[in-house]
Formats: sequence, C-alpha cells, structure tokens
Amino acid sequence: MDQRRNKSLDMETAATKKDRFLSGLNAGSSSHSATAMKKLEELTFPTRRTEAWKYTKVNKLINSNLYRSDSFPDAVKYEIPDLESYKVVISNGAVISSDLAENKSVTIRALSGADLLLNSQADAEEIFTTINLAYEHGGIYIHVGAGTILEKPIEIIHLVDGQNTFAQVRKLIVLESGAELQVVEGYYATEKGYAFSNIVSEIIVKENAKLHIDKIQCESDEHWQINSEYVYQEQNSVFTINTITMNGAMIRNGLHISVDGNNCETNLNGLYYLQADQHIDNHTTVDHKKPHCTSSELYKGILDGSATGVFNGKVFVREDAQKIEAFQQNNNVILSESASMNAKPELEIYADDVKCSHGSTTGQFDDEAIFYLRTRGVGEDNAKKLMISAFAEDVLKNITTEAIRTHIDNLLKTRSAWKP
Repeated sequence: MDQRRNKSLDMETAATKKDRFLSGLNAGSSSHSATAMKKLEELTFPTRRTEAWKYTKVNKLINSNLYRSDSFPDAVKYEIPDLESYKVVISNGAVISSDLAENKSVTIRALSGADLLLNSQADAEEIFTTINLAYEHGGIYIHVGAGTILEKPIEIIHLVDGQNTFAQVRKLIVLESGAELQVVEGYYATEKGYAFSNIVSEIIVKENAKLHIDKIQCESDEHWQINSEYVYQEQNSVFTINTITMNGAMIRNGLHISVDGNNCETNLNGLYYLQADQHIDNHTTVDHKKPHCTSSELYKGILDGSATGVFNGKVFVREDAQKIEAFQQNNNVILSESASMNAKPELEIYADDVKCSHGSTTGQFDDEAIFYLRTRGVGEDNAKKLMISAFAEDVLKNITTEAIRTHIDNLLKTRSAWKP
C-alpha cells in the first residue's frame, strides 16, 4: 500500500512540475500539435536514471518559471564580420527579418503548423522534441529547388532577448535533388540572465544534394539550450555539420542522422571550450541503413574551471549496409583539477564487410611543450593559447569559409568576445 501511495505521489509531483514548466506557453493549433500534446501526457522529464541523460541534470530547468515573449532587437552587431551572406534573424523563436527574396528556386519563410513533421524520424519519445511540437513556437522553413546552388551562405542569427525567456524554435530545411546550400547559424543572447532555448531541426538532403552547416553557440553564462537535429539523407548526398560551442550554462546537442541511401557521405565535427561550471552534452547517432557510405565524427573539447562535458556517439550499421566506413573520435583537454569529462563512443554493427573505428582520450596539455614555448620567450598565457589553437585545428580546418573561420578563431582566442 505504501509503495503504491509513494508511486502515486511521485506521479503527481512529476505532473505538477510539467504543468509549471509549460505554464508560460500556448498550445499549438495544428493537428501535429494536438497529437504531440496527447503524447506529452505519457512522457516524463529525464532523470539521472535515464541512460541518455545520465550525466546531464535538468532539475534547475524544469523547476523554473519561464515564459514566451515577442522581441525585435537589433541584430547587426551579431553578424559575422566580412561575411557575404543572406541574413535571417530569429528572436525568441520568431523570424523577424530576412533579406533573401523568395523565388522559384528558393523558399525561405516563417514556419507554419502545416510544415511540421515532414520528416517522420523526429523522436516522439524525446520530451523536449515533443514539447517543441506541441506548443506554439516560431521557426523557419528553407526549401532549395532541384539543381539550385546558392552562391552565398544563409546566415541565421538566433537571438534570445530578455530574462526568464522560453524560446521555442523549429527549423525545416529541405534540399531537393542536386541542390547545394551552406548555412551558418549563430546563437547569441542580448543580455545576461537565465533563459532557455528549445530548438528542433528537421533536415532532408535528397539525392545528390549537399548541405554544409556551421553552428556557433555563444550565449550568456546563464543560458540553457537543448538543440535536437534530425537529418535524413538520400543516395549520393553529402551532409556536413561543424558545431562550435563557446559559451552557455548548459548546452545539449542531439544529432540524429538517418543515412538511407547508397554512396552517402556524413561529416560531424565539434569543438567546445567551456569554463566555470558550464556543461556541454554532445549526443550523436549515425544510422547507416544502405551500403557504400562513409561517416566521420571528430569532437574535441577544452574544459576549464569546474566545467563538465559529455560525449556519447553511436554508429549503427544495419545488416544490409555492407562496405561502410565509419570513423569516430573524441579528444579532450582538461585545464583544471575541477573539470571533468564523460565519454562513451559506441559502435553497433550488424554487417560483416565494414571498416569502423572509434576512440576517446582525455588528458592535460604536455607540460614539456608549454615549458619549451616559455623558454622561447612566450608567456604562459600565450603558450596555452597556442596549444589550444593547435589542439583545435583538426576541427577548425573543416570551416571552409574564411570569414567564418576568422570569426571562430577570434572567439577561441578571446573566449569572452561575444558575452553580452
């Protein structure tokens, strides 16, 4: 009897927490939102006993009182210097400006309820993804027609404006056959203070299409972000994403790639540099369903102060996916005694003709190398900066646009350049 009563009380507590957490949002009006709302009744927030969230606590987040607000801040100072691009500004989840005119080849506009869930792989069991779908939110729809190659990247500037803000963002990007697109996303906060962004992206890369994404996360010290991306690749397609995390209280990147065609190429790269008590959690899944494909993952982290990090990368190779080459590597440098890293690279292989490898290392910089630099007249701080730059180079060389690379180099050197 006592066990049943305690379980009932736990359920009541969980339901109360969920209601309070969602009280600042308005339910969506689409049929997809109604379905998600019903599904949400069955879901609970993750705890330390939830394997995928074992090292990431969300208690502070779900015990907060957050709300949605409309805002129209000036985004000019957040633009990447010297970058020739089409610019889209999203504030607190809503598209507030775009300078790319819609035409027969390219569509770019605010996302509507009818656009959601074109890609059915979006995980309905993930509560934050379900919240994003169930409740009213902003977002953007980008469609590139067959054979279209954009001559400039699309620069999406995501701003969170205000404290205690709950920003719901959704993106749908569709590349038709033979299309090519580069996207650079910057995530920034206009002021210090606690806020939360819940972001879901659905990305469809069709036959012979190529999509390159550079993602820069540099919000305030108190900002939380959960960023879930669901990518679907058809045959002969190429998908590349570089995730650069420079600031934020808690950042979780969930990247799910469904490789559902022959001769696909998938490249996932990440660099994170956190300090104080900040937390980064990178979860990646690459699901190889068809043969003759390659995937490469390289994530590198620098953790200082009391920062904590998580890397959990999983590669699936299905039974019919022969001739797969999959590489996965995670390397970390710990700059203080209080920082820590939890790494779990995984391979799950059901085919017998594959080349797959994974690995992870965590350690400190070589004292002898730093001593050598100091004997050559380099100060200790500059010596560490040089070591950090060298460590990051394997990831940063995948940033192919010079202006973006220079911007990231400057963030890496100053580390606090984009704090509000």
